[in-house]
Amino acid sequence: MISALRLVNFKSFADVTLRMGPFTVVVGANASGKSNLRDALRFLHGIGRGYTLPDIIGGKYGAGGQAEWEQIRGTAKEIVRFFRHRFSLTCRMDLDDTTVQYLIVISLDEEAGSFKVSAERLMVDGDLVYTSHPGTLDPVQAQNDDTRLLLRMGKTGAQRKYGHRVAVRPDQPALTQIGEHKHIVRSHKDWAGRVTQTLADMRFLDLSPDLIRQPAFPGQTVLGEGGENLPTVLQEICTNEQRKRTLTEWTRALTPMDVHDFEFPTDATTGRVQLVFVESSGSRVSAYSASDGTLRFLAMLAALLGNNPARLYVFEEIDNGIHPSRQHLLIDLIETQTERGHLQVITTTHSPDLIELVGDDTFENTSVVCRCPDTDDSKIRPLAELPNGRKLRKSQGLGRLHRSGWMENAVLLEQSPSEDRGD
Repeated sequence: MISALRLVNFKSFADVTLRMGPFTVVVGANASGKSNLRDALRFLHGIGRGYTLPDIIGGKYGAGGQAEWEQIRGTAKEIVRFFRHRFSLTCRMDLDDTTVQYLIVISLDEEAGSFKVSAERLMVDGDLVYTSHPGTLDPVQAQNDDTRLLLRMGKTGAQRKYGHRVAVRPDQPALTQIGEHKHIVRSHKDWAGRVTQTLADMRFLDLSPDLIRQPAFPGQTVLGEGGENLPTVLQEICTNEQRKRTLTEWTRALTPMDVHDFEFPTDATTGRVQLVFVESSGSRVSAYSASDGTLRFLAMLAALLGNNPARLYVFEEIDNGIHPSRQHLLIDLIETQTERGHLQVITTTHSPDLIELVGDDTFENTSVVCRCPDTDDSKIRPLAELPNGRKLRKSQGLGRLHRSGWMENAVLLEQSPSEDRGD
């Protein structure tokens, strides 16, 4: 599980840390910086997929020009905070009771418009696995220095001596290159592989009812980022009676339909699989007639209940299209699934009603993002750490605090504490 993400000079963030738990909720106004957090996670995801920096930032295209990876939002210069030349991301992970920390610093050559890795570090339980910048371990200080990107393997233990100097390409993180070098010890390669897999095992879902309604080709068992392939993903879930029962119970609880079963007829002309809801009365309702909120909720069910779920799901505005009286079901679903420890969910929201419903553990991992009017920097703070945050939650309610603007005002007015530096 990713437990913290620190961003330094990334887009609108000067130096902030997002605390993450099994279920993390981020609330904030439009243009406050919520989507920039998503972009930072996508950047790390691109590293996990083994892409080069040009691919991660500018997009990757396969044969025939088909997009394999969408570019990070904004121009190259907009990825780095204004008037800065470097940004860093520090990701802290808890893997099998072991604390792992991965830091990467990216530099921009403004004349060439290109990026390179100028510092990188991987640590396991405080022991250095490798660094490309051994003299500077602080991500802010590292951005003030420059060095050739060399991989220096460190022995574990208190001495932390440096071993092999291994040259790596500056346009790709060393994390996904060290497996190519035969002189690097197996344990170091294994840890690099585990971190790579953790970063790769993310899904970013921005669900579109129009895409969810579409029939799917047989055998497509992975939900698309917009909700594509929902009929065939649900069809696979329904091959297991327990998961099918769970699916129908959640759907029946959410909607006014008395859903008893699902059917998946195949179009005789196209061969594509369609989705049909079957009610207890025998009535059949196609996905084309279902409400947007029902389809979005069903797509989230499919993502969380399907085979081989991702380790981390990032949802955009999960409350969209869902009636406030039903949002408690959505929170119950996600909290139930994440409590089992197999997956992690982070979502953004504007809804005062939704944050009112989060449980105690989720509240501790709910943060507010706001933009400072005088500097245009984005700040982020856990709600629990705002002045009297826990007490006001009980006496006033988070929904009321959100509607009144108290959360943003509390962030802007407080004396900013020293950030969690992730070291």
